[in-house]
Parts: sequence; C-alpha cells; structure tokens
Amino acid sequence: MGTLFLIPNTLGETVLSGVIPSEVMRRIASLRVFASENPKNTRRYLKQIDGTLPLDEFTFLEVNEHSTSRDIEACLPYLASGDVGVISEAGCPGIADPGAELVALAHRHGYRVVPLVGPSSILLALIASGFNGQAFSFNGYLPVKSNERTRALKNYERQSALENRTQLFIETPYRNLKLLEEMLRTLHPDTLLSIACDLTTPGESVRTLPVREWKLQPLPDLHKRPAIFLFYVPQPNHRPK
Repeated sequence: MGTLFLIPNTLGETVLSGVIPSEVMRRIASLRVFASENPKNTRRYLKQIDGTLPLDEFTFLEVNEHSTSRDIEACLPYLASGDVGVISEAGCPGIADPGAELVALAHRHGYRVVPLVGPSSILLALIASGFNGQAFSFNGYLPVKSNERTRALKNYERQSALENRTQLFIETPYRNLKLLEEMLRTLHPDTLLSIACDLTTPGESVRTLPVREWKLQPLPDLHKRPAIFLFYVPQPNHRPK
C-alpha cells in the first residue's frame, strides 16, 4: 500500500529554498504520481524543485473543483500500488482546496497520509496579526451578494466578541477592494482588522489597525494580490480607548 503525501506549494514568486525545506524537496522529487488542480502548473513546480526529473515518465491526476466522486476514486488504484503526492495551487493542500476529498478517501480506505511542512498563508497571517491564536476560524469566502455578505460579517463579528475568536477570510483577488470597503462600512469602529498580502514574497505586507483608523488611511492596493483578511473584537478590558 502506498502513502498519500500532502505537498506544500509556494504562495507566490519567491526563492524556493526560503519556504520549502530541503528534506521536503527531496521527498517530492522521489514521487512519480501527483494529484493536483492544474497538472501544467505542477510540472512547472517540479522543474523548480529538480530540473533533471523525467516528467514525461510521471503520472499527473487532475483533481479540482469540477472533479466528481468517481474522478477522485480513480486515484485509488495508484495508491494501491505506490505513493501519491497531492499538490495545491498555492500553500498547503486540503485547506479551501479540492485535495481534501482525496485525503478523506485515503483515510476511509486505510492508506497512510503524511503532511509535509511548507507555507500556509492562513497560519502566517494569523501569527502576524496579533490576534487571538487560541480560538480562531477560517471561514473561506463570504457570500457574493452584498446584503448576505453584510449579514455574515455582522454575525462573524458578534461571534468574535462572544467567543474571543479571530475570524479569517479569503476573497478572489480582483474582489479584494470591494470586500475591504464592505468590511469598513459594516464592522464596529473598534474592531481590529488585519490584512496580509503577498506573504513570503518580496511584496509582502501585513498591517493591523482598528476599523476607525483604516478609514483614515488611503486604501491599500489589493487588486489581484493574494490576501488574507482577519478581524478580531478586543475583549472589554483590552478595547482601545
């Protein structure tokens, strides 16, 4: 029986050795079967890891948001005969990522699952925010419709206040600015808002301010930049004056 290895990817254009440990790169280079959202991008990533790899001899399985249960199950015979690597388009597979279905399937059939160390934009943004790292929720994407998104933001803000919980979100990069504007209109002035952009790349930025102070600042250029949005309602004895 093979092992399912969960392979980290970079978060953007960066020096590979700065974010992927050498032992992880060696493990990746030893595999010959990969499941990913985009095989073309996976090939490019593998070339960065080791330009001598015989990629034409590898097997690339496509697992994305359009994959059916039958498509996912088609990966099982490869696990039955050897190791398989799962690669996300960015960061760690399984988080807001269709690879999670393959991981769940591997567990159901008794295959060993091994996560490999690499960058996670969600955890990096959380530890850089200054918010509560003991109670937090990654909520993925908010609703697209404005009224539903406003209602969701208010509910998450209420939960943050009641449970001392940090709330994390992502958005399609070209909608980042629209989400930020909605957060500034909806959230309480004293709620803390953190925006982490282009993590681990030369253009990286992380900034945390109360909503009322964000409103006084020129809005950051977030267009088409990978970003994580976080907010946190300070507890009464820690709320800014």
